[in-house]
Amino acid sequence: QVQLVESGGGLVQAGDSLRLSCAASGRTISVAGMGWFRQAPGKEREFVACIPWSGGLTYGDSVKGRFTISRDTAKNTVYLQMNSLKPEDTAVYYCARKDGGSCFRQANGVDYWGQGTLVTVSS
Repeated sequence: QVQLVESGGGLVQAGDSLRLSCAASGRTISVAGMGWFRQAPGKEREFVACIPWSGGLTYGDSVKGRFTISRDTAKNTVYLQMNSLKPEDTAVYYCARKDGGSCFRQANGVDYWGQGTLVTVSS
C-alpha cells in the first residue's frame, strides 16, 4: 500500500522560506512521477511542481523561480523548497504520485495523494 506523508508546513512571514518533505512508503519513488499541488480555501487544487523519473522538472507559473522540487531516492522522499513566500502561497500542500515515471499537471492524473500540510504566510 502506497502512503505519502507530508511534513514541514507552518506559519511564516512573507519573504521567508520553508521546505516541505514527502516521505513515501509502500513503493519506491523510482519509476514514479512525484509532485506537489496546493489548495487554498474556496479555490480549486492547483499544480505546483513535478519531478519525473527522468527528464525536466515542471513548475506552475505562480511559483516558477521561487520553488524548487527535488528527490532523494535513498530516503524515498521528495522535497519542495519554497523561497520568497507570499501571502498568496497560503494553502494546504499535497504530495502526489503518478505511477509510470512521467510528470503531471492535472489532479486527475494522480494515482496517490498525501493528507496535506498547511502553509500559512502572513503579510
